[in-house]
Amino acid sequence: MSHGNSIPNSMPKTADIVILGAGVMGTSIAFHLAKCKAGKTVVIDKDHVGRGGSGRSSALVRMHYSYPPEVQLAVISLSMFSHWQELVEAPGDFRKTGFVRIVHPGETELLRLNVEMQQKLGVEVTLIRPEELKDLEPDWIVDDIELAAYEPDSGYGDGAGVANDFLNSARDRGVVHLPRTEATAFRVEGGCVRGVVTNQGEIAAPIVVAATGPWTRPLFQQVGYDLPIETEYHQVAMLKNAPDMKGGGCACIDSVSATYFRSDAHDKFLVGDFYGQRGADPDNFPQRASENSLEELIERACRRIPKLENAEVMRGVTGVYDMTPDCRPLLGEVPGIRGLHVCAGFSGMGFKISPAVGLVMSELLLDGKGTSVDITSFRPSRFAEGHPIKARYEYKDD
Repeated sequence: MSHGNSIPNSMPKTADIVILGAGVMGTSIAFHLAKCKAGKTVVIDKDHVGRGGSGRSSALVRMHYSYPPEVQLAVISLSMFSHWQELVEAPGDFRKTGFVRIVHPGETELLRLNVEMQQKLGVEVTLIRPEELKDLEPDWIVDDIELAAYEPDSGYGDGAGVANDFLNSARDRGVVHLPRTEATAFRVEGGCVRGVVTNQGEIAAPIVVAATGPWTRPLFQQVGYDLPIETEYHQVAMLKNAPDMKGGGCACIDSVSATYFRSDAHDKFLVGDFYGQRGADPDNFPQRASENSLEELIERACRRIPKLENAEVMRGVTGVYDMTPDCRPLLGEVPGIRGLHVCAGFSGMGFKISPAVGLVMSELLLDGKGTSVDITSFRPSRFAEGHPIKARYEYKDD
């Protein structure tokens, strides 16, 4: 069901909860709140649904993390992606291709320990030897791999599609969506949030959640809270498969080439980079990837999949990540301003955990804590307190 993007004639003056940002996070939170009948929820976005980072996401779905709470969020999310129709009454676009994690040769022991931890948390994952990987993916070079982690049930989705589905389902349950409405400031009085000021007027609300990705930091700076979120510019190459390439294969994160890649439908292939340039303006970054950087990126991916050398570059996709110092999200209430919450800083890894993040954020807003997964360690104050997240078996490029 599409609801179009019509702006209601009059902006609501009050709400119980206002969510800023209609990407996968904001819409997921709205959906889960609506399911709990949490009162009047309004989602505002300065553009249309899924037009920020979500629509540019490479949309990998995997459970391989080195930090247990992230694994738990990924497990819950995969289950939701796999039962999308029942969850949001829309067919969804999750493709189960399988997923492979390749680490640096010196990190095989860490891989083994992480897989053990993941299995205990309910992840369907096995360690596979190079020859088994070669059977799965005959086009890949595997001679520098001791072991890889393989998740048969993972794959990829569609960021804008997920945001739209969550929002449509939330609207069917009474959530109000205001597109083309830009939040310019939080209203704060006496240490409590009182609402938001937008370019279309003000909305009074005792709870405000900013799921605003790379736009988050300036909003909070205005109320004297500096969130450690930096922007990072990323480029992704979309290729047409070389004539003799196997289509539709596994998604992969490969530390050796510092690339991640996945099939796209049966005839295309997506390659992304681990690293990007800091300090991008999320409202004004290059919309076209530079040919040189795509060439360099594809060259690295070719070390793993030589057949990509003959693949035609169709286009480049660019986007801006919201990075935190420990590359993990900021989830929860901001110290000193009651009712003002942040859900940002996903560092390029938000899509795959967005269904569960919406669930735990809704629990946090309604019950004071995440009950499905304990998200206390993701609190926004952790850096000021000297408690950045450090996983026990962290990889050097985690």
